[in-house]
Amino acid sequence: MPTIKIMDEKMKLSVVMPVYNEVHTLKEVVTAVLATERVHEFLIIDDGSTDGTRELYSEIQNMDDSIRIILQAKNQGKGKALRTGFDNATGDIVIVQDADLEYDPRDYAAILQPIEEGKAEVVYGSRFRGGPTKTMFFLNMIGNKFITLTANILYNTILTDVETCYKAFKREVIQSIPLRSNGFDFEAEVTAKVLKRGYRIWEVPISYNGREYDEGKKIQPFKDGPIAIWCLIKYKFVD
Repeated sequence: MPTIKIMDEKMKLSVVMPVYNEVHTLKEVVTAVLATERVHEFLIIDDGSTDGTRELYSEIQNMDDSIRIILQAKNQGKGKALRTGFDNATGDIVIVQDADLEYDPRDYAAILQPIEEGKAEVVYGSRFRGGPTKTMFFLNMIGNKFITLTANILYNTILTDVETCYKAFKREVIQSIPLRSNGFDFEAEVTAKVLKRGYRIWEVPISYNGREYDEGKKIQPFKDGPIAIWCLIKYKFVD
């Protein structure tokens, strides 16, 4: 039986959260993240919000000493905001958090466990491995399945959820990967480049409470899906 290397359970966690026009959910998400009592560093990257979100930051900054707020001058996309966060992260583990209420920070413990036990360097929280979920839009689900299938064929793996928000990395792993995507194509690019470098991605089940488009859901399957497919193909051959 292989020996499991148990690592320090108090590995420092950096949470990277891109924010764009989330005035109605931001404070609740920040509160939920802090309630995990696992956060060493909470990087909030505002991607040019114009809906009143920025007026909340003076209050949010005072919620905890771990919070660092970075304001981008204009909207450049989720991928750009994440790249800014990764560049500024200092924790042992870096995890991505969306600023809506679709993903529950109480799932952090399960996501971080494989890294803390020395089993994994990259972990994805999957919405398709049996966790409790609100039903998704059919077209979004089909698009995600097709993107994931493409990744599995191209990179010889068996992932179930490439497009998940919850991605956790050892900091040295994510900071060593040259990322270029500015938009939602980040999910495909980072998956391709992680797999090309020989890291096997662990998946754990998570809960999911998908929001409606009138609640602010931003991803568009007919627009963003083909871009993600193209990224998976492109990064198979270039870096």
